[in-house]
Amino acid sequence: MAFTAKDVQKLREQTGVGMMDCKKALVESDGDFEKAIEILREKGLAAATKKAGRIAAEGAVYATVCNECGFGAIVEVNSETDFVAKNDQFKDFCAGVATVVMTDAPADVEALKECKYPASEMTVVEMLREKVLTIGENLQIRRFERYDAETMNIAYIHMGGRIGVLVGLEVSENLKGNEVIKELGKDICMQIAAMRPQYLNKESVPADVLAKEKEILMAQTINEGKPANVAEKIVNGRINKFYEENCLTNQAFVKENKISVEQYANNVAKEQGGTVKIAKFVRFEKGEGLAKKEDNFAEEVANMVK
Repeated sequence: MAFTAKDVQKLREQTGVGMMDCKKALVESDGDFEKAIEILREKGLAAATKKAGRIAAEGAVYATVCNECGFGAIVEVNSETDFVAKNDQFKDFCAGVATVVMTDAPADVEALKECKYPASEMTVVEMLREKVLTIGENLQIRRFERYDAETMNIAYIHMGGRIGVLVGLEVSENLKGNEVIKELGKDICMQIAAMRPQYLNKESVPADVLAKEKEILMAQTINEGKPANVAEKIVNGRINKFYEENCLTNQAFVKENKISVEQYANNVAKEQGGTVKIAKFVRFEKGEGLAKKEDNFAEEVANMVK
């Protein structure tokens, strides 16, 4: 029985499965539409797609650095419930995705999904579907970042994957691999996890953000009754407070709050006979910015009674 491109499109619309999988199912069923749906269900593709409509705002952030190549990766994989994030299969999948990010350097999530999954004949998206079936929840790879080995990279995972941090340090040649510097990197990661800096340093604050902050501070100062010429000086002082709160290198170091993070890093580097510069960082918190499902217990009980 022959089939057309319209049949492939119709099957895709009905099942929500990708075009290539629909085409393969129609080939396998010799064009029999109902049989093709059965094949997709048997393979779990249609079931996976059905689950894909559910809200996935839980899950975990996974951060790691390769001991051999020095590359670093951080990924967020979302699930429907927090319980699944504790599942070993889910944890292994997150680690596998991070490995792909480090080795294949995909441009974005869609490119990542088409990469080969480690120690498998499947692509990442095929393995994702497999995990949806075995774990029984909608899973989504949301985002990732990758650092190459130009920087000394340190990864940190907080509270079992609620927060993940990746830091890249520029270190002098004699300090590469230095254990004290690795410990410094971990301390900086913990600082980032706890204090949520928005920017690396003063220079990285966007001009429009800084202008808006000055505008707000100026209005506040004038409302306090200060004349415009005095207000400007006060605003400049308060901008420094903004930097101290929002820029990593300017923040008070949590473990020794009389000095900044940058000063602490410089002190440690000097003691070790070299230099360290915090080059970049990324902080992911699971589910940030995602809508979460609101459970209505009364409604659920009412539906069960019906």
